[in-house]
This record gives sequence, C-alpha cells and structure tokens, in this order.
Amino acid sequence: MLKRRICKILKCIGLGMIALLILFFIVRAIGVSINRRTPKGGINESMYVDINGTKQWINIYGEDINNPVLLYLHGGPGSSTSTIDYVITRKWADVYTVVTWDQRNCGKSYDSGQNGIELTRDMFLEDGKELTEFIRDYLSVDKIIILGHSWGSIYGANLVLEYPEYYEYFIGTGQLVDSSDNEKAFKEEALSWAESDEEALGLVAQLTPENITMNHILARNALMEKYGYSMMKDGSDYNLITTVIFNPNYSIIDWVKYFSIDMSVYLTFFQSEEFEAFSLKGRLDYQVPYYNINGNMDYQTNYKLAGEYFESVDAPYKELFIMENTTHGLLESKSEEFSKIVHKIANGSYVGAYE
Repeated sequence: MLKRRICKILKCIGLGMIALLILFFIVRAIGVSINRRTPKGGINESMYVDINGTKQWINIYGEDINNPVLLYLHGGPGSSTSTIDYVITRKWADVYTVVTWDQRNCGKSYDSGQNGIELTRDMFLEDGKELTEFIRDYLSVDKIIILGHSWGSIYGANLVLEYPEYYEYFIGTGQLVDSSDNEKAFKEEALSWAESDEEALGLVAQLTPENITMNHILARNALMEKYGYSMMKDGSDYNLITTVIFNPNYSIIDWVKYFSIDMSVYLTFFQSEEFEAFSLKGRLDYQVPYYNINGNMDYQTNYKLAGEYFESVDAPYKELFIMENTTHGLLESKSEEFSKIVHKIANGSYVGAYE
C-alpha cells in the first residue's frame, strides 16, 4: 500500500515537472517570437559574415532603417555580450541602427578550430575594417559610428585612428588607454584602500601589473568587490533572467555551445605584447569627434587615466560624460542613464562644432 502511494506521488511530481517544462518552453517561444519581430520601417536581422577568413556573427536592429548606423564593440577581450546585450542596445534603436558583433572566436562566433591561432593587433584591425566595409555596403551608408566598452573602447579607438574615413565619430565607455598603466594605477589605488588591512594587503601583494596572470585578475576582482568597486555592485536595472530566457538570438543548442567555449586563447592574448600594442599613449590626433562616457567609480579601466587622456586628445570636437557613483558595469547597472547620454550625442550636441 505504502509502495503504491509513493509511486503515485512520484508519478504526480514527474508529470508536474513535465507540465512546468512544457509551460516554460511555450512562454519562452512567445517571448522569443516577440523579440524577433522587425519594427515597422526598421530592421532586425542576424547573420554570419565572412570576415578575414572566419565566420563571425552579427545582429542588426533598428526602428528606422534611415537612422545612422552604430557598431557596438563588446569588452573582454573575448567577453561576448550577445547573451544579454540586445536589451541594452535596443534602447538606442530609435536613433541608431545598431550592429552588435561577437568578435572572432567568442560567443556565437566561437570556433574551436581557431584556438591554436595567435591573436594579433593586425588581425583585429583587419577584422574591424572588413566588418565595417561589409556594414557600409550592406546598409548603403558611407560612414558608421563606433561605440566600444572596455576592451571594445581601445579596440574602437584603434580602428578610428587607423581608418578615420570610415567613421562618423567615436564613443568610448569604460575607456581603456594603456593596459600596463591601467594595472599599475589599480595597484596604487588598492594600496590606498587597504591601508593597514592585512587581508587586503595580502591581495595587493598578489597584484603583478608587469605580468598579468589569472591570479592577478582574481586578486584585482576580490579587491574591487571588497571595497565596493566591482563591475556589478549595483546589479542591473533590467531583469537578467528574463533577458536570457527571451533572448531572440540564442537557441537551446546555442546555449549548450556557449558553456563549452574555451577562452584560453584570449587569456594568452591578454598577456601578450600584441594586446599591449593597442595602447593609446601618445596617439592623440583624431580626425573625427571623440566622446567618452565613464563612471567615477571605475577602476577596472581607470577613469582617471581616461580623463587625463581625454584632456590631451586633439579632435574636431570632444565631450566627456561622467556618470556618478558608477563602476565599470555602467551598461548593465545604469542602462537607462547611459541611454540618455547616447541619445544626447545622437541628437547632435556636436553639430556645427566641427563643420
């Protein structure tokens, strides 16, 4: 009798779990379907593009196909944000046609066959150039705008400096100027935070800005967490769970692939002279307007160094926006405030200043 009752209970639990799973997939399918809709008069397309001998994934989304085109460069290097960035970038889609891109060998562009290939500055510049040329041709525009975050900011600045004829203006956020100087500046800041805290000083001792290892990165992150400067200290101002569930660009198979990605090639790149070669030190002459949006609590990419660099930049027009009480995760924690600044730039605060 007891055995039958237990079997019956287990059967009910199993059926209930199956029903919940079916309901989950139905709700997910509805949400994904809504997010895959193309705005009237706009565009919503995803595709793989042949870039520099590889297949690289992009999404193009905008509410008006006649709007200026903005290419968003994610951070890292290698930290694709295609899992969540559609919610952020669509907040700009009324004023820009936004192209999001999983850079080579990460996110939806990941290809394990590339893991043995050395990543170089020339390779990335060629990738960016070829993608820019594809976008210009595909969307029939002469120039595009770049908005880069963190690694994407120094990558984007290099592209704009190298190929100014392709770009309308540059927006850097969480601006990285020089990786070596950035890590040295962090150690100095961390020493001032730690003072006589033995535990913190032990973490500071593990910082090796002259030789960036995984141990250095873990110690840096622990110190930022301890003193309230971590990237996601304020969480996000949108729901990350529903963002992931209703992501229109990720199938279940895509998610399985995502969690099997080997990022060791990017750690090697991060430690290399090729990464150092992106440094903006002494490279101050921009032929296009230069914008920066930085948080005043960002020590992951030191906002003080970014401000000093900004003051030295020579550009047709430049403007610096500082977001108060904001760390490196400004796109996630304050996407609404960030979007307002992006709209201000798009609506022409620079018009007439350099024409």
